[in-house]
Amino acid sequence: MTRLSIVLLAAVMVSALYLVRVQYESRRLFTEIDRVGREARALETERRRLEVEKRAQATSLRVEKLAKEKLAMRSITPAITEYVTLPRAAVAGAAAAEGARP
Repeated sequence: MTRLSIVLLAAVMVSALYLVRVQYESRRLFTEIDRVGREARALETERRRLEVEKRAQATSLRVEKLAKEKLAMRSITPAITEYVTLPRAAVAGAAAAEGARP
């Protein structure tokens, strides 16, 4: 009977140690899941903030203002429009080349 008691005691001890290990691992994994969830929420908040900022930066008024200030661009008017024309020889040569294509 003593041998059986020792074997059962050893089995209970091994089972108890295994149970403690499994609980520890479960708590560690739960903590990791919670940390990753918080990080995901923080990243989602940052993404939304950046999208709002992108929309604010891309307004047509802001783009026009930056074009005028930084690039020294100006609005188009018919008075400052320049038309580029090709010489007649270039137009004839282009038409001939277009007709020669297979």
